[in-house]
Amino acid sequence: MTEIQTIAEAAKLFAARKLSPVELTKSCLARIERLNGKLSAFISVTAERALVEAKAAESALMAGKSKGALHGIPIAHKDIYCTKGLATTAHSKVLADHIPTEDAVTVVKLAEAGIVMLGKLATHEFAWGGPSFDLPWPPARNPWNPKHFTGGSSSGTGAAVAAGLILGGTGSDTGGSIRLPAAYCGVAGIKPTYGLCSRRGILPLAYSLDHAGPLAWTVEDCAILLQAMAGHDPSDPASADVPIPDFRAEIETPIKGLRIGFVRHFHETDNPSNDSVKKSLEGAADTFRRLGAEVQDATLAPLEDWHSCGMLIMMTEAYTLHEPWLKSRPQDYGEFMRDRLSLGAFVTAADYIQAQRMRRELCAHFTEKMRSFDLLLSAATPFEAPLIDDMTKMSSFERPSLTFPFNVTGTPTLALRCGFTDAGLPLGMQLSGRPFEDALVLRAGHAYEKATNWSKRRPAIVS
Repeated sequence: MTEIQTIAEAAKLFAARKLSPVELTKSCLARIERLNGKLSAFISVTAERALVEAKAAESALMAGKSKGALHGIPIAHKDIYCTKGLATTAHSKVLADHIPTEDAVTVVKLAEAGIVMLGKLATHEFAWGGPSFDLPWPPARNPWNPKHFTGGSSSGTGAAVAAGLILGGTGSDTGGSIRLPAAYCGVAGIKPTYGLCSRRGILPLAYSLDHAGPLAWTVEDCAILLQAMAGHDPSDPASADVPIPDFRAEIETPIKGLRIGFVRHFHETDNPSNDSVKKSLEGAADTFRRLGAEVQDATLAPLEDWHSCGMLIMMTEAYTLHEPWLKSRPQDYGEFMRDRLSLGAFVTAADYIQAQRMRRELCAHFTEKMRSFDLLLSAATPFEAPLIDDMTKMSSFERPSLTFPFNVTGTPTLALRCGFTDAGLPLGMQLSGRPFEDALVLRAGHAYEKATNWSKRRPAIVS
């Protein structure tokens, strides 16, 4: 079996004729065959299609017709990304027979970049209801220990990347759904600036909070994927018509002199973390200092303010989207999704308007705070991945989310590994920047990743 590669490494090997897309695709398919029964990361595997695409990529590369770093790279899509002629179920009985007639815009863009598609990945039901055991497919499992939770809702993507089933994949993030799987599964994932990536053809959860973005093993690989996914889409009313930078062009630039605000109170008092998380965050801050950045404490509004604002908006917008189905076929939802959605029925118009007013105030507060900093450093989760059996339908309401603040602001936020517990479970941090400074966020994350050895460690299940 071919040794697992990063996207950047595989592209170099393709160029040197030391590895072929067909070899790499067959290796991934063999790993899926061996491990997916334990991990449930994939809902469907498109092996025949993948091999056809891999052979076409191999022929093009041999002829010197490379489309770039993603040409011939095996990835897969979260099963809320519509794929023409291939079921897009949102991991729900409600859409078990849904066959889209068009691809999502980001699916098209990645295909144009030359990726090899291996299939569709598990998610929480409609990107919120999970991890649930009463759905047509089981929830994804954490490759570091299958008894533990992956985070959600891009659960299958996080698990598949960590286990080397794919080299990268797509995710969505409404309240943390890219960054939580990245943290719990020990990979990298970026929630780009709101509007940077089109959401047309991606099944929505909450229109004003939804972001599309990639997960991969390294920050550099996330930059490569984001390059292909980003761009203005006139058909998405939230899409931003802004120039798209070269996310890899300056990724090696030193970060000396960057001002990083360390938001300690989020994980020390607002949502108290365990000692492992605290230690890993202090270590990350020290690493940035060694790299020449200026790290100082930063104080934002209390985490509960961000969480309550974002959660109320998400509940209301999600309920609005699902109300017809929830009333006509409630039995086809899993218990987690049905009960979470139903809460939105009790939110008044006044509540929703006040939450949006509060959001504007919080965004203005964030903008003012960022006059003193280039980036913010914060915890992604208060502890390592919990046991999957301990997750309840109200888990997301029990403690204020560390990830929600940056959905409220819509600003670019990267999650990446920053340590491990004694039991071998990954720990994650977040790096957040100003709107459309995604390249700077990626640059800082890449610098940290190169200065540490966390990315050299793979789950034991892989070997």
